[in-house]
Amino acid sequence: MERIASFSVNHDRLDKGMYISRVDGDVVTYDIRMKKPNGGDYLGNGELHTFEHLFATYARNSAYRDSVIYVGPMGCRTGFYLLLRDTVSGEDAISLVRESFAFIAAFEGEIPGAKRQECGNWLEHDLAGARRTAADMLDVLRDWKKENLNY
Repeated sequence: MERIASFSVNHDRLDKGMYISRVDGDVVTYDIRMKKPNGGDYLGNGELHTFEHLFATYARNSAYRDSVIYVGPMGCRTGFYLLLRDTVSGEDAISLVRESFAFIAAFEGEIPGAKRQECGNWLEHDLAGARRTAADMLDVLRDWKKENLNY
């Protein structure tokens, strides 16, 4: 089998941030790296799960809702993938991620989609952890620009 593109990126050189992972036709895959790969500090399962619910809910209710293809965690637990139509500029993608993370960092209340009938693992959530990670990433992405999107 051919080696897939995401395994061709030297993960030891990646830092926290937001990058364009690939472009397939009109779909842009963003690599939102929230933990340093192979750094020994990874997103906890509950934190990751809550982050997914909140990030997906915000993005799919944003002005870019019709351009959101997918929001989901990386199996290595170092970040998330955000797939958007190429009608969303790099600058707007960064703004969407910042807005999403500000929403998560300040979120209080019932986690969307976290009831037993709505979620296949409804008991494993960590809102405090998701909020901490979102706040940390807001600092990382504060001055992020389109030029920073390249690996």
